[in-house]
Amino acid sequence: MRVVLAQPRGFCAGVVRAIDIVERALEKYGEPVYVRHEIVHNRHVVETLKSQGARFVEELNEVPDGAVTIFSAHGVPQAVVKDAEARNLPILDATCPLVSKVHSQGKRYVGAGRTLVLIGHAGHPEVEGTMGQVGAPVHLVQSEADVEALTIPAGTPVAYVTQTTLSIDDTRGVIAALKKKFHDIVGPETTDICYATQNRQQAVRELCRVADVILVVGAKNSSNSNRLCEIGKENGKPSYLINDGGELDPNWVKGYTTIGITAGASAPEALVENVIDALRAINPDTTVEQMDGKKEHIEFRLPAELRV
Repeated sequence: MRVVLAQPRGFCAGVVRAIDIVERALEKYGEPVYVRHEIVHNRHVVETLKSQGARFVEELNEVPDGAVTIFSAHGVPQAVVKDAEARNLPILDATCPLVSKVHSQGKRYVGAGRTLVLIGHAGHPEVEGTMGQVGAPVHLVQSEADVEALTIPAGTPVAYVTQTTLSIDDTRGVIAALKKKFHDIVGPETTDICYATQNRQQAVRELCRVADVILVVGAKNSSNSNRLCEIGKENGKPSYLINDGGELDPNWVKGYTTIGITAGASAPEALVENVIDALRAINPDTTVEQMDGKKEHIEFRLPAELRV
């Protein structure tokens, strides 16, 4: 069996920053520190941080007075920020800087008098955070059919922003439908789309050229991991989303010689190694190689309170 690893895969700079914030907060302030929602969408990451003293809550009313509180990488609505400020909670914001950039873009468009459309998945924490940051009504669309259903008057000045875990390929049809429906419309350049989303999706497409089967390491509630799996299927390859090697069904790889592996932006490399170990348990004569691909050197600064 031959295992080929996508490049790049796994952690992006925003995820690395978010995890670093929790770990450094524990070092500086001691346990417990409280994190609103999962810091990133990966159970293994969350459980590891729990073992170090982090406590995960869904709402701020679960946080004791005076406790160090961390906002997840997905961002939060402005109402949550104001609630934390009203309670004088010590806050560390782990919102990915690229998500914060979307918030700023949305506010700028609204400030210019435009009606804002957000392309994203309903119920996703990032989407809820963005909709609650803009300070004005936001129209959420996910498909071209959603665009057709919009009741915004045709002559209205409109702007759009996108969920960061969607790539330009994911949103191209929706953006085209918006531009067809509204003549006075603006939106971010394609270079503003999350680099990690774009790079990982392109890497999977390259992986599909050589692999018989695609294994995506990531959580079921991870938007970008699900999309990587979908891309594999769109390219005609049997593709499976798994948390770790324990979820690998030997029948998925039976009769195939080349297995492609990638990982979502919130999946640690240790889980990729775990899947490789599971494949070696099926076939001890397994080789591992990595594809050529983009090398990512982006790093995001930590909050001032946590910088060494």
